[in-house]
Amino acid sequence: MPKLPTSQTPYPEELASLPTHLFRQAVEQAALAISITDARANILYANAAFQRITGYDQSEIIGHNESILSYRVTPKLVYESLWAQIQRQRPWNGLLVNKRKDGSRYLADVTITPVVNEEGDTTHYLGMHRDVTEVHRLERQVQNQKTLIESMVDAAQVAIVLLDEQAQPLLDNQEYKKLASELDTEPAAILLTELRAKMGSAFEEAYGKHHNIAAREIAITQSNGLQRWFSCAVSWFEEHDVGADAFYEPLRRHYLLLTIQDISELKKQQEALRINSLHALLSEQERIQGLRETLAGAVYQLEGPLNMLSAVANMMERRRDTGSELPATSALEEAMSKSREALDTLRACIPDQGEEVIQAVNLNEVLSDVLKLTTPNMLGAGIVVEWLPVEGLATIPGQPAQLVNLFKQLVANAIEAVNEQRGGTRELRLSCRPLTDHFEVFIEDSGPGIAHELRYKVFQPFFTSKGAARQHLGLGLAMAQEVANRHGGTIDIDPEYRHGCRVRVQLPRATGGRHE
Repeated sequence: MPKLPTSQTPYPEELASLPTHLFRQAVEQAALAISITDARANILYANAAFQRITGYDQSEIIGHNESILSYRVTPKLVYESLWAQIQRQRPWNGLLVNKRKDGSRYLADVTITPVVNEEGDTTHYLGMHRDVTEVHRLERQVQNQKTLIESMVDAAQVAIVLLDEQAQPLLDNQEYKKLASELDTEPAAILLTELRAKMGSAFEEAYGKHHNIAAREIAITQSNGLQRWFSCAVSWFEEHDVGADAFYEPLRRHYLLLTIQDISELKKQQEALRINSLHALLSEQERIQGLRETLAGAVYQLEGPLNMLSAVANMMERRRDTGSELPATSALEEAMSKSREALDTLRACIPDQGEEVIQAVNLNEVLSDVLKLTTPNMLGAGIVVEWLPVEGLATIPGQPAQLVNLFKQLVANAIEAVNEQRGGTRELRLSCRPLTDHFEVFIEDSGPGIAHELRYKVFQPFFTSKGAARQHLGLGLAMAQEVANRHGGTIDIDPEYRHGCRVRVQLPRATGGRHE
């Protein structure tokens, strides 16, 4: 292979040796439209490509001015700029709207180069152009689609952000900008962190393999302490590198599209609906329990006199056996028979106690629901509440609605106790702590407290201390005790507590359970 010349002058000896007709053949066969004009832009030569693009043959174009191709939509300023440039003997390149022989228009990418003689005068112009109408159409189509997509994304009612593989935002819409302003931080960073914490290894696997993640609900707490809920979904997109290096060896970049929908209002509505449903369920349970207790009390009250009548009847039966029959014996036996039938009918009217399915219950959630249910009463009474939940999960096996009813009864009685206290502090404190095999829940109030001699009596059915001085755990306490017993737990009153009343509820963990 011959050694390449190092001089910047391209092959001077070789050029001199090339036949002149080769230059003409090269220009004639070029795919680019080439024309040569005189200094006044009159066409002296046009190659085959020029004739093919414009529709004019040699006889129709030679001798005519280049302006025969001009079309009125090209601004006058463009032509003025063109002439100013080439008259300074500098090449000009730009886009012109040209007109073919048949009247159709096309967009031409034109380059005009002045040809200067040895005296420095411009004698001719070399014009080269190509039809870029289709390229222009495709570019505009892409731009229109981009504008349309951006408009649609900006009009979307959800926040959208495009992130690179380092999770840095590249593009976002107006809703995302608004959200960033409200949170005073980068929403994508905090939401992806929460999503990673919620999904654990599943998130890392999906992220590493660029798999989409379906919508997940994420809660974040703002600097003002308010909680907001978002539904977040992750999609991945692949982009091919447009650089020259990637033409034969494609390079790909991955982008993460994060869509964020604020569902805080929806969650509030769902929570309100859930609390209202829970309130209705508890009211129905209380009504049934009250009916059960009323009917059971009636049976209990009637069984006493009936037992006495039965004893009298037995005595009279023994007298009749000795020959001293009393005329009222048969009437008494008939009355007792009718009374027993009435008691059996009354027992049959006692409604069954509805049984919930035993499931894993989080005591923190139970006590939180109780506070939500009793908030209106506490606000009305001006009671200050302190709530100390267990850190992490406080899970026990139980019946959720029954447990809510248990603590609701205790809190309701605590509120009544505080209302009996005319002066002083008005406080209620709920706390929960884990022990080895059970959880302890304390309900403390600043009311008048419980007399020592009534600590056990208040748990008896049908006992009420309402209105009595320094007594307040009457109504509902028997029901609470029954629920605790069914869960294998206990309720007791702390006799040493001197600032009101402290009730302790102990509920066992699941077998083999542990505090998480």
